[in-house]
Amino acid sequence: MSKARKGGLGRGMDALFSSYEETPADHEIVEEIDLSDIRPNPYQPRKKFDETLLQELADSISQSGVFQPVILRQSAIKGYELIAGERRVRASRIAGKTTIPAIVRDLNEQQMIEIAVIENLQREDLSPLEEAEAYSLLMNKLALTQAEVADRMGKSRPYIANYIRLLSLPEEVKEMVNEGNLSMGQARTLLGLKDKNLLIPLAQEVLSEHLTVRQLEERVQQLNGQMESAPETKKKPVKAKKPANIIAIEQQMQDYFGTSASIHQKGEKGKIEIEFLSQSDLIRILDLLDIQL
Repeated sequence: MSKARKGGLGRGMDALFSSYEETPADHEIVEEIDLSDIRPNPYQPRKKFDETLLQELADSISQSGVFQPVILRQSAIKGYELIAGERRVRASRIAGKTTIPAIVRDLNEQQMIEIAVIENLQREDLSPLEEAEAYSLLMNKLALTQAEVADRMGKSRPYIANYIRLLSLPEEVKEMVNEGNLSMGQARTLLGLKDKNLLIPLAQEVLSEHLTVRQLEERVQQLNGQMESAPETKKKPVKAKKPANIIAIEQQMQDYFGTSASIHQKGEKGKIEIEFLSQSDLIRILDLLDIQL
C-alpha cells in the first residue's frame, strides 16, 4: 500500500497505523488461505470496483501471483473475515486462483472498522458518497462526533460536515453522484435548495444543460427567490438588495455550515438564520458551533 497520504491522517489514525502494516511482522506467518473461506468485510465503504482495473490486476496475478498478502481475522462464525485487500481477493477469483497469501491477525471490531475505512480513504478514488458513508460509519459504529472524526482524519469539521450532508440527498441524485455525473460541488449546491421537491428536477437539469457550479448556484438562488415571493406576498414592496459584503459573508457561512445561511439586517440590529434539514443535521450544525444538546 502506498503511504504517501499517511501524514495527512490525524494522530488517532497514525496510532492505528503504527500497529497496522500489510508487511508481516517478524512473528507473523504468511499463509495460503482458501478464497472460499474468506468472507467480505461488512464495513467496506467501497461499493463499486472498476472492472477494467480489476481485470488488469487479475491478469497480473495470473502471471506473477499476489505479492502483498491480504489481512484477515478469524471469523466467529466460520472461516475468515477480510480486513484489507478486497481488490486482491476479487482479482484473484477472476484469475481463477483458489488460494491467496494472507496474514491472520487478532483484531477487534473497532480495529476492523477503522482499518477498512482508512485503507480505502487512503486510495483517494472513493466517490464523494462512499467517502461520506465512510465518515458516517466511523460516527455510527464507533460513537464518534463529527469533531472527533475530523480530528482523527486530520480534516476540518466543515470538511466532514459537507460530506455527511450528501447522505441527505434523494437516492436518484446520490446515484448521479456515484456515477460521476454530478460533482461534489454540484451536489453541495443542490442542498441549498429550500424546496426539496425541486432537488431531482434540478439535478436532471444540471445534466441536460451541462450547468457549471456557478450557473447552478445562480439557478438555486433564482428558485429560492421564487419560493420567497409566494402569491400572497407578491404585492409587498420589493426588498432592497443586500450589500455585496453581506452576500459574501453569507456565502462564507454557507460554505462553513454546509447549508443555507442568511443575514437579515434592519438598521443596527438583525438576525442570522441557519437552515437545518433534520434532527441529525441540527446536531451536525451545533457540533460545528461547539454546542452540546
